[in-house]
Amino acid sequence: MKKSNKLIYGFLTLAILFMGFQCASTEITSAKLYIQQKNYEKAIEVLQKEVQKNPKSDQGYYLLGYVYYEKGEFENMLKSFDQSLAISKVYEKEIRDTKKSAWINTFNRGVAFFQRAIKAENADSANVLFDRSVSDFNAATMIEPDSADAYKNLAFVFMSKGDNEAAIKPLEKLIALEKSKDGFKYLGEIYFVMGTNAKNEGKESESQEYFNKAIEVLSEGRKFFPEDPEILLYLSNAYIGANRTTEAMEQFKSGVESQPNNKYYRYNYGVLLLGAEKFAEAEEQFKKALELDSEYANAIYNLGVTYLKWGGYLNKKAEEEGKFSDEYKEKYRAALPYLEKAVQSQDADANTWELLGRVYSVLGMTEDANNAFNKADELRK
Repeated sequence: MKKSNKLIYGFLTLAILFMGFQCASTEITSAKLYIQQKNYEKAIEVLQKEVQKNPKSDQGYYLLGYVYYEKGEFENMLKSFDQSLAISKVYEKEIRDTKKSAWINTFNRGVAFFQRAIKAENADSANVLFDRSVSDFNAATMIEPDSADAYKNLAFVFMSKGDNEAAIKPLEKLIALEKSKDGFKYLGEIYFVMGTNAKNEGKESESQEYFNKAIEVLSEGRKFFPEDPEILLYLSNAYIGANRTTEAMEQFKSGVESQPNNKYYRYNYGVLLLGAEKFAEAEEQFKKALELDSEYANAIYNLGVTYLKWGGYLNKKAEEEGKFSDEYKEKYRAALPYLEKAVQSQDADANTWELLGRVYSVLGMTEDANNAFNKADELRK
């Protein structure tokens, strides 16, 4: 009886051993060898046979995903990894590590191609490199769909190559993921530019749609970043483009009242008032902005423009009324120090020099006017 029990125990032990240890299939063994040899086509061939023979082969699908990773076929990699994980979590860590490595490689390669594109000497080479960068950042977003950095960089590449429309979706995703300031700012800017272009082409309804989209995006961005100058600037410009100036003035007036020491609210409210030809009120806002920051370049320039437009308005009004008055010249004199300071900025463009030349001309400063106009011509060349 004791001997019989020993025999039964021995058979049970052997059965447990065979159940707990499974030899790798011929296909798995061959695939590992092919992977070591970097013969990925053969590895895929035998692994596809493996999963056809054994649809529950978590190792087969994992190895198949790894081979696709090595080949840079990331969509196939993800599908294979998902199939492995659907069967079991045995290779979960290996899959997670491989995906992380794939994301890092594609992201870094996308950055490298982008940097090379920026430095490219001709447009054709730049476009090829931009497209490679796009491909890698697209792969990075596919591998890690919740990675905000990949969407941000993808949008920057599209904008750098001049394809603003393609940048819209990654910017929307960036905003959805982390309420990014760059996301709000650049998406709002893109809609504003598209609205401006449509307006210039006489497509009024289309331009209105884009301006309204810009207002929607930038108004949302303003909630999170109430003092960002670019968000506020494009928001006020979008309101003007959409002919919603009254609504905009109410909002920025409210902003000034709630934050009187916010130079950006002061400046943008001034821009809206200037657009409505409310010169005295615009003057007040720009001066308040300069009291808060005496080197605020935009306020310096626009205060000069306010006086120049104010002078032109007074001159035209006097002519229409048949009056002859030099009152308008006082406004041009008031503009002079601000425009002279504006052209000293490293960002001064041809238009700024031309405005200064016009002021010099009205004030009879012929030599200074000629110099300013010549400078404008140089910059345009």
